[in-house]
Amino acid sequence: MKKVLLILLTFFIGVSHILAADVTEYSESAILVEPTTGKVLYEKDADTRRAPASMTKIMSMILIMDAINNGNLSLDDKVMVSENASSMGGSQVYLNTGESYKVEELLKSIAIASANDAVVAMSEKIAGTEEKFVEMMNNKCQELGCTNTNFSNPHGLDQDNHYSSARDMALMATYLVTKHPEILKYTSIYEDYLQRPDGSNTWLVNTNKLVRFYKDVDGLKTGFTSTAGYCLTSTAKKNNMRLVGVVMGVDSPDNRTSDTVKMLNYGFNTYKLSVVYEKDKVIDEVRIEKSKDETVEIVLMDDATELLNINDATKDYTINIKLDNIKAPIKKGSKIGEAEIIDNNGNVVTKVGITVKKDVLKANLWDYFKRNLDILLSGKKIYK
Repeated sequence: MKKVLLILLTFFIGVSHILAADVTEYSESAILVEPTTGKVLYEKDADTRRAPASMTKIMSMILIMDAINNGNLSLDDKVMVSENASSMGGSQVYLNTGESYKVEELLKSIAIASANDAVVAMSEKIAGTEEKFVEMMNNKCQELGCTNTNFSNPHGLDQDNHYSSARDMALMATYLVTKHPEILKYTSIYEDYLQRPDGSNTWLVNTNKLVRFYKDVDGLKTGFTSTAGYCLTSTAKKNNMRLVGVVMGVDSPDNRTSDTVKMLNYGFNTYKLSVVYEKDKVIDEVRIEKSKDETVEIVLMDDATELLNINDATKDYTINIKLDNIKAPIKKGSKIGEAEIIDNNGNVVTKVGITVKKDVLKANLWDYFKRNLDILLSGKKIYK
C-alpha cells in the first residue's frame, strides 16, 4: 500500500517532464504515465480543474474494490435498489426500485455500461447514503495525493463543485490498476448482459470502444457531459509495460479516440520497461533477531523496474538493502525494509519494499541451546 502511494505522489513532484510533440491536438488537458514507476511521459495542461463526467466512477470503483479487498464486501453480496438509485438519469441500466442484484452484476454494469443507477446503488450499499459515500471519495482523493479534485456525486453528472484534473485522474487510475488489477476483468469486456430478477437481460456495451478496436487496451473509463466534453481515462499493456492515459475536454468521441490512440502509440513506441529484479527472487540472506533459523532469505515485494528509452541498452545494477529494526516472528509479506536499486552511474533507480521468503518463527530455548553448542564446538563467537 505504501509503495502504491509513494508511486502516486511522484506525479506531483514531476518525476519526469519529457518534452514531446503535441500528440493530443484535440484535448484541453492530457497526461500519459507509466504506473509502476510513476513517471510522466507526456502532459498538457494536466493540473487545470475540469468536469470529469463519468470518469468520476474510477474513484467509485476504487472504493468498491477497496471494500472487497478489506473483506467488508463480497462479489456475491446482494444489493437492494433504492428509489434514489433507480431515479438516476444519464447512462443507466434501468434498475427498478426494490430489485436485488449481486455486487458483481452492478460492478460489471458500472465498468462496462457506466451505469449511474448501479453506482448509486453501490454507494448506498457501502456507505449507507450517497452523501456519505461522496465523503469517502474525497477522503480517498486526499489519501492518494490529489490536489485538484472534489467530488459532489459518485456518478459524474454535472454538479456544482464537482471537478478533477488529468493528473489527478491518472493518480486514481494508477491506484486502481496497481492495487486492484482484477478490475480489468470487467473494464476489458466489450459487451455482456445484465440478468434481471424477472429473467430478462439488459445488453451492456462498453462506452470505451478502444477495448474492441485497440488490442492492448483493457480499460478504463469514458466520460461525457455538456460541461466536460468528451473524456477518457485509458489503460493498455504491451510488451510487459502498462500505460495510463487521460484526455479531457475533447469536442467529439472520434477526436477523443484519436488523441488517446496517438498518446498510447507515442508511449509504446518511445519507451520500454526494464525489469531489473523480479518480485520474490532471493536477493540476500540476513540475520534477524530472535529468529529460529540463523539466517533468513529476503525477497522483493514487487518487481524492481526502470523506465528506459526504447533504444537504451540494458544497464548493470546493484542493490543496497536497508533493514528495519525487526525481530522474529515475521509473516511473509510483511515489509521489513527497503531495497535501493542503483545503476552503474550511482543513481538510485527505484526503491522497493522487502520481505521474508517464508514465515520466520521465533526461536525457543532449545534452538538457542543447539545453535550456541554448535558455535562453541566450532570455536566461533557465541550467538546472541
